[in-house]
Amino acid sequence: MSQYFRKRITEWLHRSACGAVQYLWATAGELGRVTPSRPARFRFAHLGDGACLAFPPGAIFGEQCIVIGDHTLVGVAVSISAGFVPGQDLGPDPVVEIGRRCSIGRGSHIVGHRSVWIGDDVYIAPYAYITDQNHTFDDPGRPIGIQQPANNPVAIGDGCWLGTGSIVLPGTRLGRNVVVAGGAVVRGTFPDHCVVAGVPARVIRQYIPGHGWQPVPATRKETT
Repeated sequence: MSQYFRKRITEWLHRSACGAVQYLWATAGELGRVTPSRPARFRFAHLGDGACLAFPPGAIFGEQCIVIGDHTLVGVAVSISAGFVPGQDLGPDPVVEIGRRCSIGRGSHIVGHRSVWIGDDVYIAPYAYITDQNHTFDDPGRPIGIQQPANNPVAIGDGCWLGTGSIVLPGTRLGRNVVVAGGAVVRGTFPDHCVVAGVPARVIRQYIPGHGWQPVPATRKETT
């Protein structure tokens, strides 16, 4: 066989293999997603009409305490967990509640132990992290990782937007239509219609009726 035909056969085999892999991956994506019409929906406390968890997923467990509202899209490699380990008894009430028409971007993590509540129409960009639990370090003589963690509920209001890589820490309360800038580390209570940014995050803009969006100056501490 001539070198020319060997090259053509090699190219054909390569194209065929590439096409087969792409076809199989697309098929896995279609069959692996979780929707209300698939058996996996029964693992969840509630999976609303039109909701979809894309394939491949991240770590998802504690589904019996997870509520996902109608027409919410959970992207590829998103982890949603309730509790420490699969099968943990967390009681009858939901731990992670995600509202209707939300979108959760690729690689994001939502980790609930007590209560993570996300309202309707919330958009979360890729690689965000939301948790209601933090390590404690009260005892300086013990490794932090083995000290009893502390839980503090998180609530994210309707219509919020969380930027790429943002982190929402325990005890955070976001009002309605709050913008969280990419990379912000958020802790505390924030009002409706504001923009928060920074590490730690603070309000940098706020909507004032009759005046529109107004910048909020930083509060400077006096130095001695």
